[in-house]
Amino acid sequence: MSWRIKPLDVILETAEKKSLHRSLGAFQLTMLGVGAIIGTGIFVLTAEAAQKAGPGMMISFVIAGFVCAVAALCYAEMASMIPVSGSAYTYTYAVLGEMVAWVVGWALVLEYAIAASTVAVGWSGYMVGLLRNIHELLPFLPNFSIAETWVNGPWNGGRVNLPAFAISLLVTGLLVLGTKESARFNAVLVTVKIIALSAFIALAIPVMNLDHFEPFAPNGWIGKLGVSAAAASIFFAYVGFDAVSTAAEETKNPNRNVPIGLLGSLAICTVFYLLVAAGAIGTVGAQPVVGADGEPLHPGSLELTAACQGLERLVCSREPLAFVLRQIDWPHIGNLIGLAAGLALPSVILMMMFGQTRIFFVMARDGLLPAVFASVHHRFKTPHVVTVCTGLFVSFFAALFPVGKLADISNSGTLFAFLVVAAGVLILRVREPDHPRSFRTPLVWFVGPTAIAGCLFLFSQLSTYTELLFLGWSAVGLLVYFGYGRSRSHLAER
Repeated sequence: MSWRIKPLDVILETAEKKSLHRSLGAFQLTMLGVGAIIGTGIFVLTAEAAQKAGPGMMISFVIAGFVCAVAALCYAEMASMIPVSGSAYTYTYAVLGEMVAWVVGWALVLEYAIAASTVAVGWSGYMVGLLRNIHELLPFLPNFSIAETWVNGPWNGGRVNLPAFAISLLVTGLLVLGTKESARFNAVLVTVKIIALSAFIALAIPVMNLDHFEPFAPNGWIGKLGVSAAAASIFFAYVGFDAVSTAAEETKNPNRNVPIGLLGSLAICTVFYLLVAAGAIGTVGAQPVVGADGEPLHPGSLELTAACQGLERLVCSREPLAFVLRQIDWPHIGNLIGLAAGLALPSVILMMMFGQTRIFFVMARDGLLPAVFASVHHRFKTPHVVTVCTGLFVSFFAALFPVGKLADISNSGTLFAFLVVAAGVLILRVREPDHPRSFRTPLVWFVGPTAIAGCLFLFSQLSTYTELLFLGWSAVGLLVYFGYGRSRSHLAER
């Protein structure tokens, strides 16, 4: 039966749940969230958002942040009830049954693996820009020029994005070897990102020109191009808050501190993002590039790539923050921004790919995928098979697709997973009202439906191409489930 549910007690027993020491306060949770959230989205997707919304992308950041906040509160309650590996896949298994859990787990491939590809492409843009201007930063080195054919995929008028492909394979190799980042190294990278954004804000805000904010929403508010569409893409910039949600079991007074950590980190990041967006818009402008007949061009299209040839515009840049600083006569700081992105973003690729391997590992442990995906290398003690498969998948998409399309594809899987988690919280409030919860979503009968509605709205604002791809991916997943997983599930043996 495809609706079989894995009871909460069985999940906790299977994972051999241990008592976790409660040591995290509100400040530690907030900083954890800020470090996890700030990343590729703001460094890379500013140009994508500008092409869709123009200066109106500032409202897009607020919309995306609000939807993420209500979804985060639901996620936190579920994580406090089921503090085990598997993320939304495991939560869904306990609430809505095996088939829906499979679809969620399958969708999480789009969240984690495609997100890793997105970060790889973003890293490529900054590194290529840095190499082209490296002489200004390090005078003893000549500038390196790489042909556009080898730094763009087919959708951008090239053949393959070799830097993105290479960094994806390199990270895959590190994961197979078992390389882990220390907390201190992560803290350094978080500091690098925050210093880079703070420097951008400090240099860009004082030279803003308010005339650049008009017209504010050149493509309108609702539709596949407009403020809401930019919000659907920018949603990628907020993903990472689950680092706060899943820490509920290690938090002192979680009912107080988890909401502070979630909403506080989202608020801080939203303020950062709004200031960065205002600086970019006010200094160089953010009006979309239009076609010959004045029609708005879609980001990631060949038409936009052709129209951008020879244009010095924010929406045409693959390294928007560095581009802005170069345009306002801070080329050295712009190059340092590129260097900061080059140093910090590979760690994000690593964590995204690590998350993906854990999802497939848990699914294989449940019998829904072949047992080989749960195998561990005898020497490196890592799940090498699923890591290599994930790495090849990530490398392929990074090599061929532009950053905007990848971000939207990733968001489709993320929004679906968040929607299911929000629904799951409401169902468990009715089905198991007395089950222990170290954190309870406040105003759950408002927050839960709002999260569901917000996720549905943002999903509807993604491109038609992205929506169809998500539906096709889900259909393939169901074929795999009914062809393999349904009959081999460990629950089928019970």
